[in-house]
Amino acid sequence: QVQLVESGGGLVQPGASLTLSCVASGSIFSINAMGWYRQAPGKQRELVAVILSGGSPTYRNSVKGRFTISRDIPKNTLYLQMNSLKPEDTAVYYCNAALTTWSTSAREYWGQGTQVTVSS
Repeated sequence: QVQLVESGGGLVQPGASLTLSCVASGSIFSINAMGWYRQAPGKQRELVAVILSGGSPTYRNSVKGRFTISRDIPKNTLYLQMNSLKPEDTAVYYCNAALTTWSTSAREYWGQGTQVTVSS
């Protein structure tokens, strides 16, 4: 069974930094892409950043220049370095991976989420 486990969330003040991690485990053959999504109360889930197998990252405009997505391919681990955090960044952050296993074709998997709260 493939599992994605996020960690690193917490309660911080505006302007602080946090680093989120996501570890994918299981019978993974290859990972096509990994990304971070977030969902604030009463709002739809939105893409924060995604990194493809070729290593090229994409960010939503509101986090450009503040967040950095990276990936450790041998460890199947995804990171999100978040700087200059704002109250509007408050949300549950979810890890997503598009991958194939040794016995299934490509599909998407989700982590359980980690809470990020930015408040003074």
